[in-house]
Amino acid sequence: MPNARGLVLLVLLAVGLAGCSSGEVLSDRDGRVQVVTTTGILRDLVANVGGDRVAVSSLVPDRADPHSYEPSLRDVRNVVYADLAFSNYLLLEEHAVIKALDANLREGVPNVSLAEGAVKYAAEIIPLVEDAGLDTIWLGMRVRGAGAAYGANRTSDVLLNATAVDGPAVMAAYLTESFGNPTFYLNSADGFDPATGYRDDTAILPPDAHTHMSWVFAEPGVYRLSMSARLAVTPDSRPVPLGEQTFTFAVGIDPHTVPGMTGATVLRSGHADVTVDLDAAATGRPALYLLADPHGGGDAHQRIHDPARTVIEVPNKALAPVPADRAFRFLGRPGTQIHQLPQAVLGKHVHGEIDPHLWQNVRNVIAYVELIRDTLIGVDPAGATAYRDNAAAYAAELETLDSYVRTTLAQIPPHRRHLITTHDAFGYLGAAYDVQISGFVTPHPAAEPSLADRRRLTETIRNLRVPAVFLEPNLRARSSTLTEVARALDVRVCEIYGDTFDDRVTTYAQMMRFNAESLRDCLAT
Repeated sequence: MPNARGLVLLVLLAVGLAGCSSGEVLSDRDGRVQVVTTTGILRDLVANVGGDRVAVSSLVPDRADPHSYEPSLRDVRNVVYADLAFSNYLLLEEHAVIKALDANLREGVPNVSLAEGAVKYAAEIIPLVEDAGLDTIWLGMRVRGAGAAYGANRTSDVLLNATAVDGPAVMAAYLTESFGNPTFYLNSADGFDPATGYRDDTAILPPDAHTHMSWVFAEPGVYRLSMSARLAVTPDSRPVPLGEQTFTFAVGIDPHTVPGMTGATVLRSGHADVTVDLDAAATGRPALYLLADPHGGGDAHQRIHDPARTVIEVPNKALAPVPADRAFRFLGRPGTQIHQLPQAVLGKHVHGEIDPHLWQNVRNVIAYVELIRDTLIGVDPAGATAYRDNAAAYAAELETLDSYVRTTLAQIPPHRRHLITTHDAFGYLGAAYDVQISGFVTPHPAAEPSLADRRRLTETIRNLRVPAVFLEPNLRARSSTLTEVARALDVRVCEIYGDTFDDRVTTYAQMMRFNAESLRDCLAT
């Protein structure tokens, strides 16, 4: 029977996408091992290893985006009846998916994060490389550390509250969802309400996470943003205070002239994050600060900056028009010029430091299969022989698949082996099969892309003489910039699958074959 937390979630979670395949309905009256996975790709791998001894269902249905999917009532029901659970993790899945999984599994049910566990089976992981080539600073929010000293886990929440803004006009920070709808993390237009715990001006992130976001300022001047951080270890626990800071922005003015900030460090390019440090007490670092990586070089180049001695520059080249969407009317009439630090990466995107899309390298999936095999044997020892035989047969198919992808992509001349798409999900494909990831569309998605955005994309395609660009079928609605530029340059628009299946591609092997053939057919000629 569902536990108390499960019953609460069953009441609160809305019904998800209808008509999308997610596998079988799990049951306590089925003699097979009941397995729940987060994504359809993992569902397919488990089905291949488990065979007739398992019933498997995924929380994220086919055609849905695992980065943003919200669990349904049916999803939580399947979790309650599961004997075994597999997630990809490395922050691939929307945090609500992981919460629904972890909160509703029965006590003692194995809960395996494949991307992390598969490293023991020789899976290779690579850093998530992000574009630092923006005209302004790229400012996000980050949680550093896992918070083990507080008893935090992957379902804990870090609450980053905006408590006040002192400035000449409205300031807001938000991220843009899949189809251009803004989700606000702070909005000074309607004030800040301590009576609700600043609920409407709060960013919520899991431990060890990072999110992109947009920052907008209605008029030039100096803005001082007060923020506090808290850790909610569980939904029922009292949040632990972690610290307070004030962050200073110089918008459209000389940052060296900000009153009270003589000699301050000016952040004007590269990456920087408003950072909550969950391990601060153990390391001697402050708990809330700015973490900057000016050249995108990773950990070795990161520097901690005291907000009291740092100014974030928002230059006049950051001017942009107010979007036509009614959700932005608080900033002024559509077309009115405002200052904006752009989100930089399309869509809602909370992630960690490691690229979670391991399956784009077939050899990593062989490691997934070995971990799935051993986990199933632990749950169902009587099926050990079947699981070993199934895994061996499937691994042999994957070896053949790996060779097919490699030889197919090798048919593309090296100078034409460039992948340009809308979603940064193909780093493993590029590293494993010698494909150059030459770009993905990164304009601020809530506004019309600027002429500079289009010019850069146009120049990339033209200079590399790229004959085709690639769209994921489920993301086509987000891709107007890429399709319009491709049409203007008479460049083909082809398809590639990243995170999910549909009615045409229903298995992992089909997906990888389709991608290899699509790249070859569209780039080789």
